[in-house]
Amino acid sequence: MSLRASLDEAVAWMKAIGLDVGDYRLSLYGLFSAILVALILYVAVKLSLRSIKWLLRRNRQIDDAQRLLTEKLLAIALFSFALLLGIDLLGIDLTTLAVFSGAAGLAIGFGLQKTVGNLIAGIILLMDRSIKPGDVIVVGDSFGWVNKIGVRAVSVITREGKEHLIPNEILMTQEVENWSYSSRTVRVKIAVGVAYDTDLRLAHKLMIEAAKESKRVLAEPAPVCWITGFGDSSVDHEVRFWITDPEGGIGNIKGDVFLRIWDKFHAAGIEIPYPQRDLRVRDWPEEAAKPVKPKG
Repeated sequence: MSLRASLDEAVAWMKAIGLDVGDYRLSLYGLFSAILVALILYVAVKLSLRSIKWLLRRNRQIDDAQRLLTEKLLAIALFSFALLLGIDLLGIDLTTLAVFSGAAGLAIGFGLQKTVGNLIAGIILLMDRSIKPGDVIVVGDSFGWVNKIGVRAVSVITREGKEHLIPNEILMTQEVENWSYSSRTVRVKIAVGVAYDTDLRLAHKLMIEAAKESKRVLAEPAPVCWITGFGDSSVDHEVRFWITDPEGGIGNIKGDVFLRIWDKFHAAGIEIPYPQRDLRVRDWPEEAAKPVKPKG
């Protein structure tokens, strides 16, 4: 028996195994063909996407946001084309499945409403370039830099190394602080109080010097120091300085400047006051004023 005859016999045997659903025949051969066609098309789409990504990454004329947007749009187009091509290759008559496809489409529409919304929101984010990979953003309690913009969510890496997956819709509907949208330069403010008998001009000079000596603080715009008020126990100041690497964290740069101010104040004898309260007794009972005799 030739190979062709064996194949024909195997195909006839697989077609014989199945069941009829109305005018449509579901057979083992149809199932095998569908799986084979889906596998071939899936591999072809994945290889095509890998080649497209390789070409886009070699193109230095587009930025990361444009590259991601192009990749996602091409992926949607290729998968849609593969689906239509697979239906055509398998010879599926969609008119016979009109009722079923309508009900399934309605169910999928309700179930995937959020998914589709997040997909569209992600595409819009990439198109208007309001949020890009590498940006430093604040969304609610999440602070970090954008690792990647996915189909469903944006990956944000925090300073603790945690990865927060924030749905794309949230970034479209809620307030988002983008510290590097138009410029990566960020101003940092710290509050410092000094005693009332302090030489304020000397304190100003020392605080500005402390900020300038920190490695991450920019020389231009230069750090400044202002009096913000006269408190109960201190003259309140605010030191303002600029950094250009917010992804490096804010707490550590504040701590470094605070420590330098502490060292300079300690060397200059400047006191950082803390709240103290004096208790004044207007009337003291005579019984309480008498000395207490020890027992025994």
